[in-house]
Amino acid sequence: MTKNELIHGTVADGFAAVRDAFADVALKEGDGLEAQLVAYHRGERVVDLWTGPGLDADDLLGVYSVSKGAAHLVVALLVQDGVLDLDEKVARYWPEFAAHGKGELTLRQLLSHQAGLVATDQGFTEEELADEPLVAARLAAQRPLWHPGAAFGYHAMVIAALSGEVVRRVTGRPLQDLFVERVQRPYALDVYLGLPADQDHRFKEAQPVRLTPERSAAMTERATGAHSLSGMAFNRHHPRNPELWNLPNVPAIRRAGPASFGGVASARGLARMYAAAIGSVDGAPPLLRPETAATFAQAHSVGRDLVSREYRAFGVGFQITSEYYPVLGQGSFGHSGAGGQQAFADPRNALSYGYNRRRSSFPGGAAPENDRLIRAVHAAATSRRERSP
Repeated sequence: MTKNELIHGTVADGFAAVRDAFADVALKEGDGLEAQLVAYHRGERVVDLWTGPGLDADDLLGVYSVSKGAAHLVVALLVQDGVLDLDEKVARYWPEFAAHGKGELTLRQLLSHQAGLVATDQGFTEEELADEPLVAARLAAQRPLWHPGAAFGYHAMVIAALSGEVVRRVTGRPLQDLFVERVQRPYALDVYLGLPADQDHRFKEAQPVRLTPERSAAMTERATGAHSLSGMAFNRHHPRNPELWNLPNVPAIRRAGPASFGGVASARGLARMYAAAIGSVDGAPPLLRPETAATFAQAHSVGRDLVSREYRAFGVGFQITSEYYPVLGQGSFGHSGAGGQQAFADPRNALSYGYNRRRSSFPGGAAPENDRLIRAVHAAATSRRERSP
């Protein structure tokens, strides 16, 4: 099959190299890559591509931790409105949170993964993970796993249950409802924190990574104990721990949309969401004022992550995307997903990006091909800007 036969969709003038790069990725994958790639520049969709035998542009896939970015756009809006204060103590909004020495933790620290509440001692069943108020209540009663504010570690399965409880305490409404009202519906986004039953026919089930002997060996090398900090953060210490890659396939998870990992979206929806966050899309005003976007993209937790034991960079509720892709402008913010997904906004380059794939990448987090694809998108956008009068 030729490159042209592999890739479907369109690109704007000057973005043909992005299509070529995507085709090279599909050829290299060699085992039926099913993926979507979309980018906006200056509020215009300039890349709209997909590949794979069983995938279309409008199909919806689980996006894992990319959900965190959608959730924290709601928090950013509430801060922008003056409803929430990042430097207020979490316990002021949520008194029960103060148990076991957590009373001094600020909302800013919570959102930058400094709370030490990556898990409870017992962990959660699949059904419990779908119930964010239950998760939040148990975490409020939990003794932190490190001194709050002294270090940071990725709250992979629970961060949006924590921030969502703050939102619920202040507004009286679930974060998911506010996402629909403030973000999804006004901008016609194919991004869901809770997939309606009438959209289930568009959902494509997630597929596990195909293990080669090399990948199996690498997984063994990376494995940590179930009761290590990393094991607990990914709920591996619970005897009924669900497989992470399979979570979007669970109807209860998909319907409830736990905002740490349960979102469903197309790449079109992801790229459009971040385009709307920083600029006008189809005449609608930006979601965030520049100063709000800059606040949430500012570095807060950078260095060795206690959970992943690797270098990580977090702002307020978002990953600092330019730390992972240095070609991007300072102030870029977004979030990756465990299946290989990546989505972000780059305000300095007026760029947004959404990449979605059906089969989990390896070893988790943003798939390695994002580096090449992002460089191609950035180069095309830079060239386009230079050609503009």
